[in-house]
Amino acid sequence: MNKKLNFPVVIPFVEQLGLELWRFEGGHAEVAVDLERAHLNSWEVAHGGVMMTMLDVAMAHAARSIRLDEAGGGPGVATVEMKTSFMRPGEGRLRATGTLLHRTATLAFCEGAVRDEGGALCAHGTATFKYVRALAGRQRAIKPLQRADGAPADPDAPTNP
Repeated sequence: MNKKLNFPVVIPFVEQLGLELWRFEGGHAEVAVDLERAHLNSWEVAHGGVMMTMLDVAMAHAARSIRLDEAGGGPGVATVEMKTSFMRPGEGRLRATGTLLHRTATLAFCEGAVRDEGGALCAHGTATFKYVRALAGRQRAIKPLQRADGAPADPDAPTNP
């Protein structure tokens, strides 16, 4: 791991968990976290939801990284489905990698892994993501992607009326 990067989009949940972005390029992404008490389950190891979130974020960023725009951000993605297998408890600093396996104009197929400090595989996942310009929120109001740099995610995306 070289240098910590800024996330190209605003994801308050990810910020709250303390995830760090370490790679975001060419169909690959990497996120890491130093586990704290709030990340643990009743066995005092990483909660499965933390590892699943790490996989989701790493794979989604891998899907986004293949189509970067001038500002260094990629298209929005929404998780369509995800499967996770847990191999061993996660402890200490965890690292999740995501890889884009295949993409179409509208879908991305990815895989990911969560490893501990020693490189042991803690969890593996696969997921399908849909490339999206915006999401319909309450009362079908369009919700644009919230870019970290404040720039419009897609100038051709519909806006709220």
